[in-house]
Amino acid sequence: MNKWIAFITKRLFYMVLTLFLITTLTFFLMNLLPGTPYQNQAKLSPTEIQVLNEKYGLGQPLGQRYVTYMGNILHGDFGISLQFSDQKVTTLIGSRIGPSLQLGIQAMIFGTFVGIILGSIAAVRHNTWIDTFCSTFAIVGRSVPNFVVAVVLQFVFAVSLRMLPIGLWDGSFKYTILPTLALSLSPMADASRFIRTEMIEVLGSDHIEFARAKGMSELRLVFTHGLRNALIPLVVVIGPMTVSLMTGSLVIENIFAVPGIGEQFTKSILTNDYSTIMAVTVLFSFLLVFVLFLMDILYQLIDPRVRIGGMK
Repeated sequence: MNKWIAFITKRLFYMVLTLFLITTLTFFLMNLLPGTPYQNQAKLSPTEIQVLNEKYGLGQPLGQRYVTYMGNILHGDFGISLQFSDQKVTTLIGSRIGPSLQLGIQAMIFGTFVGIILGSIAAVRHNTWIDTFCSTFAIVGRSVPNFVVAVVLQFVFAVSLRMLPIGLWDGSFKYTILPTLALSLSPMADASRFIRTEMIEVLGSDHIEFARAKGMSELRLVFTHGLRNALIPLVVVIGPMTVSLMTGSLVIENIFAVPGIGEQFTKSILTNDYSTIMAVTVLFSFLLVFVLFLMDILYQLIDPRVRIGGMK
């Protein structure tokens, strides 16, 4: 029990330290962006710009602004969006996180499920044309950018076949199909590659050969022993991939005009909306380090080869 407490405490400390470093680095780098958050600065007088700087706290020295900002986010205050006048950043992100979450979860579930099936088939049919096809698919899926896949999907299913909407968003399922397919290609390829590699190793191990010699069916060997053991390493990569997809692909959301976090983040960078840039970065970083923290704990529980007592 004491080892678990020490392990969790150590991981929590690293979480806080990582978030602090990311927030600090992003804050200072953000202020190096060219331009100002005032889109119509050419039409504003120096007095008007001074008034706006005082309103948003941009007239203070950079160090003072940093201390103030860090103190505010500790209380959950991420400031006011400079792109949307007088709208809180938390409200802005809260209204857009739903579509990103929906697309990310759908893409992760579909991509991982199909990837596990393809990887299992490739491992069972090792060194056959089926294995070659599945391996080639995984390589192509990891190499081809998802925005290329998105454009192809739009052309085939929306423009040519007119089966699905080309873009926009009204909350119905049909509007999520094409962006989900475009986003799912990456986790599908990763899952297929991981499962294939691990299952080939597991199915060739001594205890599998012993079970096969005892007359255990091949189907039971694959699903009872092979797949269960092969899923353990996949847990490590599923966490970060899920966070990445949940926060939304910047390009995919823009291509399909999805009102998610990714689209808003892109607009915030183009307009130098400092408050929104920081809030989205902190949100993404928190989700990532938190999921990695959960994956560390889960990996200790599901993999008997790992022991907390052996950690340094």
